[in-house]
Amino acid sequence: MTSIQPDNQLAELALEATIGSKGTENSQREIRLINFSDFGTRKHEIADQLWQAATEVGFFQLDQHEIDMADIEHAFAMAQSFFDLPSEHKQKYPLRQGMNAGWEYMEQVRPSTGTADQKESYQITLPRMQGLWPDDHVLEDFKSTMLRFERQCWETGMKVLSCFAMKLGFAEDFFTRAHDPSVPEYQSTLRLLHYFATGIIDECDGELWRAGAHTDFDCLTMVFQRPGQGGLQLCPGKESGSMEWTSVEAWAGVITCNIGDMLMRWSDDKLKSTLHRVKMPEADEYRGARYSMAFFCQANTDVVIQGPEKKYAAITAADYLRQRIAANFAVR
Repeated sequence: MTSIQPDNQLAELALEATIGSKGTENSQREIRLINFSDFGTRKHEIADQLWQAATEVGFFQLDQHEIDMADIEHAFAMAQSFFDLPSEHKQKYPLRQGMNAGWEYMEQVRPSTGTADQKESYQITLPRMQGLWPDDHVLEDFKSTMLRFERQCWETGMKVLSCFAMKLGFAEDFFTRAHDPSVPEYQSTLRLLHYFATGIIDECDGELWRAGAHTDFDCLTMVFQRPGQGGLQLCPGKESGSMEWTSVEAWAGVITCNIGDMLMRWSDDKLKSTLHRVKMPEADEYRGARYSMAFFCQANTDVVIQGPEKKYAAITAADYLRQRIAANFAVR
């Protein structure tokens, strides 16, 4: 037994190095664009499309959803206003370790790269925000705008998850109850992201990423992007070691979604949690600042996770996240 362990460690290190490399491009992989209109009457049709996309690639995009374009643009504007504040002011709202709430600046180091993501972010996890909201005299209507947008994201996310609940044989409101926002155990997060503008390419650029390759720990991630500010790429080849990356187009108003590790476990591995990253722009691409907003549907801390086939032992969402974070950062 003892002779096997070092080989396993070396294999894991080799995999980490591969994940962090540039890899190759695959422009033929389909990222399904799903029309989300008339959800109430088309739910079974939409559920079939979501299931196919989530079991084959793990990524899909939602169009014609109920979040108004004006609300998305207003949230983007408020997010940019926050990031435009002086650093000494943003430091008043520091990220609380283990709480996923507050502002961080280049603190996230991915195991796949060993370098800091070239970004800053502000996390909103509602029960943990005491003292972390800018006052209205600093940023007028910021809190009210983000509270409204967070709720809109939650409502859309629960519709998507209700489709997966139905396909897995759970009650349709199963995941809605598991993500109850009215209790202190709620831990879904709205994350505002600012990726820094880049200068002239130099020899260090190949070692840096706006966000290094990773999978998400949650159930469902919903990302809002701005047209012309691309860079998001996906790669379903973690298990096979095939590092073929496909760029995800940034469309106005379209929500890009991906399955997270938590839901993959909950589905007994039927739904695929897919590697993704945000690459640095090439010399001929837009090199200004990139803004995005991500909502992470993350089950409440006391919720027990176990798939219908019981492939994995039952575990609380809090314990599962602790284990996933420990595994993700064990090898540097």
